[in-house]
Amino acid sequence: MINKITPILFLFLALTGYAQVKLNDIPLQDEVKNYTLELVVSGIPIPWGMTWLPDGTMLVTEKSGILYQVKKGVKTEINNVPKVYNRGQGGLLDIVVHPDYSKNGWIYITYASTEGEGEGGNTKLIRAKLEDEKLTQIESLYKAGPNTTKGQHFGSRIIFDKEGFLYFSAGERGNHFVNPQDITRDNGKIYRLNADGSIPKDNPFVGKEGAKEGIYSFGHRNPQGLAINPFTGAIWEHEHGPQGGDEINIIKKAANYGWAIVTYGIDYDGTSISAESEKPGIENPISYWLPSIAPSGMAFVTSNFYSDWKGHLLVGSLKFQYLELLKLKGDTVIGRQKIATNIGRVRNVVQGPDGYIYIGVEGKGIFKIIPN
Repeated sequence: MINKITPILFLFLALTGYAQVKLNDIPLQDEVKNYTLELVVSGIPIPWGMTWLPDGTMLVTEKSGILYQVKKGVKTEINNVPKVYNRGQGGLLDIVVHPDYSKNGWIYITYASTEGEGEGGNTKLIRAKLEDEKLTQIESLYKAGPNTTKGQHFGSRIIFDKEGFLYFSAGERGNHFVNPQDITRDNGKIYRLNADGSIPKDNPFVGKEGAKEGIYSFGHRNPQGLAINPFTGAIWEHEHGPQGGDEINIIKKAANYGWAIVTYGIDYDGTSISAESEKPGIENPISYWLPSIAPSGMAFVTSNFYSDWKGHLLVGSLKFQYLELLKLKGDTVIGRQKIATNIGRVRNVVQGPDGYIYIGVEGKGIFKIIPN
């Protein structure tokens, strides 16, 4: 049940046309325990990405550089995974299969790589095929650069839209006063590519002098959530703020999302990053958390298994160790509820092809939510 103040809040938003919501102003309801949690696979220290093959096999990336294949609860390491730059927040990151995987067999992976200019690493996107528990035909699609030894803000999530374009995120690598606002530089961006890694001709910065033509949107801090809204087709993203100001954004072509010109948060030492939270020409988030929850992973619920959750959004919290259900009315958040309280640091949440919701939890593994 949504809190009684919510309809009043929504009416105000509708009348003013102002859809931006500070999520902490909406009461966070305790969970309604109408489900059980089943541990599907254990012993994965930091499970980051999850995807499924047509036969039901789950593929799980583990940050240190191990790719697991999971069948009936038994995990097997996949061979020939590229060496990752396992430092700080970097390592083996997201994984998805091509929408037409049954015909082409392509699997897409992001990870922190040392390839390219400079010491350290940066976010890279590859695609490969899986044959006899081994990655084959590995192709490099995009490598952000230059490298840096900083350990923060690699991103990274991957999605395909309904037209077959691939999007992936790369954080600003801790260089927040330079990278995110400069389209001639990588990092702090959402990229849009064709499935083979080529640049779509209608990307917003194609032909602009010096621009990284793969960029679709910019001004991001550390995006660790990407999802296609199945009801509208829009791309939703969430990203970590500094100390406060985690954001949910709807990604638009060529839009600037403001980091670090504007922010709702402050730096970790208590100093101000920007005195402004809004500015003309900068896209406002539709929602933000202040204080932060440290969001990681997001999924829209479309399954009939979860009647109370269907049509709404799930977001993991690393900081508070639960899954947050955001109740939606259109693009506006009108309610919040805890799911899986105290489960641990939630790294990812995905609705599987079987209709069940799966949660990746640090130090534990993958859980499946089974409705009672």
